[in-house]
Amino acid sequence: MKTLRNILAIAFISVSIVACKSDKDPEVKTIETKTEINTNAAKKLDPNATYAKAEFGIEGMTCAMGCAKTIEKKIAKMDGVKSAKVDFEKEIAMVEYDEAMVTPQTLEEAVAKAGGTYKVKDMKTVDSFSAEKHECEANCAKACCADKTKDAKKMACADDCKKDCCAKKA
Repeated sequence: MKTLRNILAIAFISVSIVACKSDKDPEVKTIETKTEINTNAAKKLDPNATYAKAEFGIEGMTCAMGCAKTIEKKIAKMDGVKSAKVDFEKEIAMVEYDEAMVTPQTLEEAVAKAGGTYKVKDMKTVDSFSAEKHECEANCAKACCADKTKDAKKMACADDCKKDCCAKKA
C-alpha cells in the first residue's frame, strides 16, 4: 500500500513538472477577420425608380426565427430591394423592389439560396400587400380557411361569399 502511494505521488509530481511551461511570455496569435458592412443601411435607393410589389408563397419553412428571418434578410440585402417582409404564419413574402434592378426570377433565386428546402409558389405582382388577417368560422370549408396541416382537398370560394378572403380573389 505504501509503495502504491509513493508511485502515485512520484507520477503526480512528474506530470506537474512536465506539464508546466517555463515560458513567461504568453503566445500571441493573430487571426484575420472579415468585417462586413451592413449593406441594407448603406445602400441608396433611387427616388426616380419604378417600384413594384411582389407577393409570393414560400414552402419549406419550419420556424419563424430561423427560416422566415433568414429569407427576409437575404431578400432585403439585395440591391434594388426597398423592403422585404416574410410572414411565417401565412407562409408568404411581400417584397417591394426596383423593376430595373430586380426581377421575379432573381427573387426566386434568392429564396432558393437562403436554404435548399425553400420553394417559391404563386408569385404575383400586386398593388398593395394583403397584410390584414381574417378569422374563419369553425364550419367554413373555403380555400382560404382550409386547414393547411391536412391534405384535404381545398374547395373554391362560392360566388356569393362575402368573406374578405373570397372577395379579394374576384
